[in-house]
Amino acid sequence: MKLPRNLSGSELVKALCKHYDYQRVHQEGSHIILQTETPKHHRISIPNHPSLRPGTLNAILKAVAQAKAVGKDEIVQKL
Repeated sequence: MKLPRNLSGSELVKALCKHYDYQRVHQEGSHIILQTETPKHHRISIPNHPSLRPGTLNAILKAVAQAKAVGKDEIVQKL
């Protein structure tokens, strides 16, 4: 599935919090730190930029998919 090209960091944060039980821990500069405890502890940094670069978005989605044991395409569909 093709990655969205115009997704902002804040939109990605909202989607991950809503659909995948992530919680916003804090923000360091322009990076938002998210954390989840289900099914295991996972912490990830999301750049709060107007549009995320495709490589950055792909790396974030791969990390979330691995932590949540779901497919990357399933996450993309919920964005």
